[in-house]
Amino acid sequence: MRLGSLAAALAGVALSAMAAFAQQPIKPAVVYDKGGKFDKSFNEGVFAGAERFRTETGVAFRDFEPNNDAQIEQALRRFARDGNSPIIAVGFSQATALQKVAAEFPDLKFTIIDMVVDLPNVQSIVFKEHEGSYLVGLLGAMASKTGKLGFVGGMDIPLIRKFACGYVQGIKAARPDAEIFQNMTGSTPAAWADPVKGGELAKSQIDRGADVIYHAAGGTGIGVLRAAADAGRLGIGVDSNQNALHPGKILTSMLKRVDIAAYNSFKAAQDGSWKPGLSVLGLKEGGVDWALDDDNKALITPEMKAAADKAKADIIAGRIQVHDYMSDQKCTM
Repeated sequence: MRLGSLAAALAGVALSAMAAFAQQPIKPAVVYDKGGKFDKSFNEGVFAGAERFRTETGVAFRDFEPNNDAQIEQALRRFARDGNSPIIAVGFSQATALQKVAAEFPDLKFTIIDMVVDLPNVQSIVFKEHEGSYLVGLLGAMASKTGKLGFVGGMDIPLIRKFACGYVQGIKAARPDAEIFQNMTGSTPAAWADPVKGGELAKSQIDRGADVIYHAAGGTGIGVLRAAADAGRLGIGVDSNQNALHPGKILTSMLKRVDIAAYNSFKAAQDGSWKPGLSVLGLKEGGVDWALDDDNKALITPEMKAAADKAKADIIAGRIQVHDYMSDQKCTM
């Protein structure tokens, strides 16, 4: 073998060794929010991201669906004791439990979605839901024939008011005289998993003239979308792309890319680039957006798409300021 060929071969071996070294052995896990793994929305988005990682890498992950707050802390601690890392805590309601468990296991990595936990081994990921909600509100106002639109939230908390506030601002930007009905499903975690109640609230808004209804209600939203479709009105999905649930009857979905958050957490831990601290994901970062596909393209006119594209660019550039309800818990237009 010539010297040059030998050097090239040795270099290839070295690169292979470095690549293998870079792939850290990890034992990922997920503790979902209440409402179920297959809620077609928030939890299922996280599951999709974890599944993508498993498919691409062959690394399996463990997961758990809690029914109450006590089970959340138990699941986090059990995964930690088993050496799972990173562990993804899905939802704001896990913050208290994660604060305890992450402090007990400082050598493990934890990621929480939708809340901030300030510990050196915790990665906190939050989203600018108001920006994506502005875009679907704009589209909803342009699609509405009655000038009356609805919003159904899940648990009545500031985070869900944040969705509603951005939605209203987007509606008003396109249609200042629009009338908007808003209902929250409840004040406990059960509000995320009550599609019957969601359907009832949607029907009441339809009876008042709403012909476009946006939900931010987890599994409860399945009932909202079904009621809108059954009544010949338009629904707007949330978190995951829900357009396919009722093709041609869901105007669009506000995408909250929790799938990317989950995938990136696992992938970064594997390649050694995982870092604690806060990440805030909006339109600019690809963390939120609106969905356009074969299931809803007939509902989106060229004028609507152009308006949404312009608004998105203006928000990213800072020319449109979408009010963040979390900053002062007021919804100002």
